Amino acid sequence: MAKRVFSGFRPTGKQHIGNYLGTIQNCVSLQDEHECIYSVVDIHALTTLESTDSLKQDIYDMVLDWLAAGIDPERSIIFVQSHVPEVEELHTLFGMITPLSWLLRVPTFKEKVRTQPDNVNYGLVGYPVLMTADIALYKGEIVPVGEDQLPHLELAREIVRRFNSAYGTVFPEPQAKLTSSPSVLGLDGVQKMSKSYDNHVDIGASPREILERVMAAVTDPARRYRSDPGHPDICNVFRLHQFFSPARVDEIALECRRAGIGCVDCKKLLAQNIASALEPFREKRAILASKRNYVAEVLAEGDNRAEAIARETMREVKEKMKLLQRLDLERAFGVP
Repeated sequence: MAKRVFSGFRPTGKQHIGNYLGTIQNCVSLQDEHECIYSVVDIHALTTLESTDSLKQDIYDMVLDWLAAGIDPERSIIFVQSHVPEVEELHTLFGMITPLSWLLRVPTFKEKVRTQPDNVNYGLVGYPVLMTADIALYKGEIVPVGEDQLPHLELAREIVRRFNSAYGTVFPEPQAKLTSSPSVLGLDGVQKMSKSYDNHVDIGASPREILERVMAAVTDPARRYRSDPGHPDICNVFRLHQFFSPARVDEIALECRRAGIGCVDCKKLLAQNIASALEPFREKRAILASKRNYVAEVLAEGDNRAEAIARETMREVKEKMKLLQRLDLERAFGVP
């Protein structure tokens, strides 16, 4: 029987090629072997958002990109975290068994305290508990993560283990599936590709938009003139060629080193190849976007499927914890 994969993603709006190469392709391939549940974790986003004005549009754009890239609502459950309120209930119950010391030692909490000292909210402290509730509510068995996320998953395993030990086994201990997600540098050649650094290329961008973005990219800092030999090993444009021009990588490296190709032509070639590689995506995205309410319908169906799993899980949880449930009241006291 196929194991269940759970993965949650903050709603970041239109996806860029870093998202596509690092995450989305993995999500698509996992569908071939597993039962996949993909959640838009909008509650998690509230821990750092200064404004929610664009939240609805960001959810729409991200899910539309997922669907256009190949995440299939017939094979996977795609839903919005806050639309299934049981996650908040399980988060509360897990909070009762999770020592504060466990949460304060999480590296990302310490980092957030440093980067947003004026907004150290409970959500930041309790983030791993909510993350555990996300996974456990749907009895996720496999969680795709990068190595930097392993401490979070190990904490989730500890919380699940403590619950099962105290009340009886309900949840599987989630296992990490290390993904081969490349870390894609942004066009500035310094920071990881991110909208916050404005160093990205959206996967839904037009060929003209791609060209404009790529032409502004930083290249080999040691190459000042067209006649200077290049150093592809330190050039971010060349790194992107490795993803989008695999058949010509050796040729491009050779021509760069002997100054047979200049940075302008190298960028134009990269922009052309990115646009060509993403053409099927753009076409499918346009078709899906033209279907009235399509994304809303996909999410509504996903919400319903996720809710059915969540209700059954919470019934088991309350039964194990000996919490009085509505059904018990009806049987014992005739409460309507």
